[in-house]
Amino acid sequence: MSNAVASVAVVALACAAHAAVPAFRQALDREHVVAGWAWRGSDFLLAAASIYGMVVAAWMLLDREPARSSSLRALVALWRLVRSPRALLAQGLDRADRLALFSTLLKGFFGPLMVMSLLAFCVGAWHGLEHLWSTGWATSNGLTWFDRYGFWLALQTILFVDVALFTVGYLIESDRLGNRIRSVDPTWLGWAAALLCYPPFNAVTGAILGSQHEDFPQFADATVHLVANGTIIVLMAVYAAASVALGLKASNLTHRGIVSRGPYAWVRHPAYTCKNIAWWIGSAPLVGVAFDQGVVAGTMALASVLGWTLLYVLRALTEEDHLRSVDAEYAAYAARVRRRFIPGLL
Repeated sequence: MSNAVASVAVVALACAAHAAVPAFRQALDREHVVAGWAWRGSDFLLAAASIYGMVVAAWMLLDREPARSSSLRALVALWRLVRSPRALLAQGLDRADRLALFSTLLKGFFGPLMVMSLLAFCVGAWHGLEHLWSTGWATSNGLTWFDRYGFWLALQTILFVDVALFTVGYLIESDRLGNRIRSVDPTWLGWAAALLCYPPFNAVTGAILGSQHEDFPQFADATVHLVANGTIIVLMAVYAAASVALGLKASNLTHRGIVSRGPYAWVRHPAYTCKNIAWWIGSAPLVGVAFDQGVVAGTMALASVLGWTLLYVLRALTEEDHLRSVDAEYAAYAARVRRRFIPGLL
């Protein structure tokens, strides 16, 4: 019963904290209409959290050999911190409590964020199919069809697959499924590198680095336009394939076992490679415009792209440091797959 109550409390606190962040209000207030049904983002989050909380509570209550859950350990640790912060900081937390606290904070942040992203991509893919079905098939011009329907439908579907796997990875953790969290990166640098890529923290990153990027860049030459954006779709498909390879182990800042299948058999960070190359392609027109305005403007735009790239390189390095420190198997994997980003080169 304690485990069930603690789990429901963590779900409620995570959703309340998410709703309290101004950067998330637009997504929560947005109204979605699918097949005649209309609801706001906040309604979806509440429904998803309620169903998830009830399932987790039932799972906890039916457990025949219950041990103290991560949620319960985390709440107890937080209560100790509130009651006597000096004593807790002096004594520290044992490994189990520290792991529970870090993993609960991680799930509490990413859980609602992934659920809301999943809604956005699902609705986007649905509307893309609706538009394609109603008018798209009658479009005779291939470039027009690609611009209006093909690119966006493919991208939304790919991102839906990626986010769906990460959502399940964050919300479901079980020894039976082989995705139990063994450790969470304990370093400030590791957490900072990851969180600076996600809202609301990426607003700070954007303010510092700028954002010379478009999801769907426009090129004057039709052939270049199709090839460049088609390449983005292929890169993002490989990006999603990396998530498929991770399966239910997909999540940031955690160690749930070493994965070496799929794209990870070729390089150690295939998702970061694909996302960065797609980012470079999406930045090319804006960087070109900036250079047309002057060398200084162009150099600053190029520096923005480089800055985002280096941030993902930092994520890769901190992730490797974490995995090497907790699992000798990662060193063996790195010896087999020697390149981090580009097969045979880097």
